[in-house]
Amino acid sequence: MRKWIFNLFGWRHEMGFSFYLADIFFRKILRQNASVSWPVHYTSTIHCPEKIKKGINVFPGDSPGNYIEANNGIIIGDFTNIGPGVGLLSSNHDFYNNNTLTKGNPIVIGNNCWLGMNSIILPEVILGPYTIVGAGAVVTKSFEDGYCVIAGNPALIIKHLSRNHDAE
Repeated sequence: MRKWIFNLFGWRHEMGFSFYLADIFFRKILRQNASVSWPVHYTSTIHCPEKIKKGINVFPGDSPGNYIEANNGIIIGDFTNIGPGVGLLSSNHDFYNNNTLTKGNPIVIGNNCWLGMNSIILPEVILGPYTIVGAGAVVTKSFEDGYCVIAGNPALIIKHLSRNHDAE
């Protein structure tokens, strides 16, 4: 019976029934993150979800404590995992007027990336495929080639990953 319900609504089995009940309560009844069209953890916040383009098996905000601000847009590739407490900030405040947000390019996160717990991705950053962002990292610049592990503040490459991982 449970599998039938999960399949009926397109829910992921690993999330558990209580996750979806909380999602319905907070999004549909309390109207928190109400404009988001996918399940979101009740402690996560998503601004401008209509400006988020997400790939296959990607659910931004399904981990606890995510803060996702997509004023300038966010593009997330297939099979990317966003850990708890991750912040995605696509715009800044104007230096002279705190009520104005800057315009810029969207954040782009490639396929098969992994954003570790409490990492922060700042405006206009581009992460190539297979980029692993270490826990607590602050990503201030792009790593467009991907296939790397980045960590620190500001984030730097600490390991390069093999592009032939399937052959190993």
